[in-house]
Amino acid sequence: MTELSGNQKRKMRSAARLYAVQALFQMEHSSQSYETIIREFLDFRFGQEVEEGIDMADGDIDLFRKLVEQAVNWQSKIDQMTDRALVAKWPIARIDPTLRALFRAAGAEFLEGDAPVKVVINEFVDVARSFYPEGKEGSFVNAVLDHMAREAKPEAF
Repeated sequence: MTELSGNQKRKMRSAARLYAVQALFQMEHSSQSYETIIREFLDFRFGQEVEEGIDMADGDIDLFRKLVEQAVNWQSKIDQMTDRALVAKWPIARIDPTLRALFRAAGAEFLEGDAPVKVVINEFVDVARSFYPEGKEGSFVNAVLDHMAREAKPEAF
C-alpha cells in the first residue's frame, strides 16, 4: 500500500468532517441510529461515483466514525456549549438543522479530537461555506465555533 501524502491526508480529514455533518443531519431527520448511518456512509458515500465522472472524496474513516459517535455521545454537552455561544434568543433548537449538525460535529472534535482548534474552526467554516456559498453563515459559524473552542480548550488560546 502506498503512503498517503500530507495533502491527501488533509483532504481525507476535510471530507470526513463534511460527511460527519451530513450524517448527523441525516440522523436527525431519519431517526436512524448512528451505527446505521455510519454503515450507510461507508458503504454508499465514501469514494463512490455520484454522477458520471464525479466521485465523492475518500474520507478519513476513523475521523468520520469518531466525530459521529462522539457528537452523539456528547450531544447534550455540545448543545449546551453551542447555546452559550449563541445569542440567548437563538437556542440551538431554533437554528438551521444543517448548522446544528455542523456545531455538533465540530464540538465533538473540540472535546475529543487532537487537531489544533484553529484548524478545526477553519475546516468547519469551509464546510458551512460549501452548504451556504452565498450567505453570511461562514462568519456566523466562525464566531460560534471560536466561542465553543475557547470553552472546550481554553489552553489553546
